[in-house]
Amino acid sequence: MNFVDEVRITAKAGDGGRGCVSFRRERFIPKGGPDGGDGGEGGSIVLRVDGGLSTLLDLRYKKLYKAKNGAHGMGKNMHGKGGESKVLRVPPGTLVFDDETGDLLADLTRSDQELVLLKGGMGGRGNARFATSTNRAPRYAQPGTPGEERRLRLELKLLADVGLIGLPNAGKSTLISAVSAARPKIADYPFTTLVPNLGVVRYGGFGSFVMADIPGLIEGASEGHGLGNRFLRHVERTDLFLHLVDLSELQPGDPQENFATLNNELMCHNPEMAKKPQWIALTKQDLPEVREKTPGIRQAFEAAGFRVFALSAATGDGTRELTNALGEEIDRLRKARNVAEAETIDNPVDEG
Repeated sequence: MNFVDEVRITAKAGDGGRGCVSFRRERFIPKGGPDGGDGGEGGSIVLRVDGGLSTLLDLRYKKLYKAKNGAHGMGKNMHGKGGESKVLRVPPGTLVFDDETGDLLADLTRSDQELVLLKGGMGGRGNARFATSTNRAPRYAQPGTPGEERRLRLELKLLADVGLIGLPNAGKSTLISAVSAARPKIADYPFTTLVPNLGVVRYGGFGSFVMADIPGLIEGASEGHGLGNRFLRHVERTDLFLHLVDLSELQPGDPQENFATLNNELMCHNPEMAKKPQWIALTKQDLPEVREKTPGIRQAFEAAGFRVFALSAATGDGTRELTNALGEEIDRLRKARNVAEAETIDNPVDEG
C-alpha cells in the first residue's frame, strides 16, 4: 500500500439553481399568475472519516473535487432538485487546513465523523415568490448563489496509543510484527522502514491498543535529516513512547547518549512530545553480547526513573510481559483522560 500523508486539493461546492420566470397557461385561464419555481440548493463538500483507511492515497491523483449544482426552477411551481453532495473519505487523524491562510479548519479523529466543510449555494427564488398586490405579474427571478470554494491542504497524523521510536535498525519493525498482525519490511540495514506502520496489539485476552512504528530517527531528524522530520508528526498524538535501545555491536555509540539524542529531537520537533510517558525496551536479548551489557544499562535507566523491559522480538522472550504492561498503562491513561474530559464538560471554564 502506498502511504500518503499530505495532499493539496481544490474543493468546490455546487452552485444554487436559478429561479424560474413562468406564468400559468391553462385553458380558460388567459391571464394566469406567476408560477415560477425556486432553484435547488447546490451540493456541499462533506468529509467523512473512514476507520478502514490509513492513508490519503485516494485523494492524491485528483486535484479538483466538485459537488453537483442545484437544478433550475421550472413552471407550475416546480422547484429544482438539490445538487448531490461530494463526500470525501479520509482516515482518522486527518487535519484540514486552508492552503492559502494556513488556518486549521477541522481535526477529524473519530470513525464515521462527518463534517460539512463547504456549503452549496442557495437556490434562487422563482417569480411566484415576488407577486404582490401591486405587481401581480413579476418578470423577475433570482439567480442561485455560488457554492463555497477553497484550496485545501489535508495532513494525516496517525492515531496510535504507543509510538515506537529508536535509531535505525533498533528492531522496531521486528517488534511490531511480533506483537501484532502488521507486516512491515524487515532487513539488516538502516532505514528499512520508509513509511509508518500501525498494528493492533491484543493483550490480557480481551484488551487491545494501537502501536505505531515510524522510520528510525537520527540526530538532526527535526531539521530534516534522515526520514524523521517527515514522520515525527505521526507520533504526536500517542499516549506513550516506547524507546527501543539496541545494545548490539551493530549499533554504535553509547546507549544513554543515543537515548538523549532522540529525546532532544522530540523536544525540537514539539516540546509537548518530550513530556509524554516514556518506557524503554532493551532489544535483541537473544544475542549473548547484549545480555551481558543489559544489567548495567538497565540499572542506569531505572535509576533515572524509566520503566525498562528486556526482550527479544525475534524469539518472543519478554514480549508478552511488555504488551500486558503497555495495555494496562494505556487503559489507565484512557480512563484518566475520560475523567478529565467529563470534568471539563461538567465544569466549563467561565470566559466572562
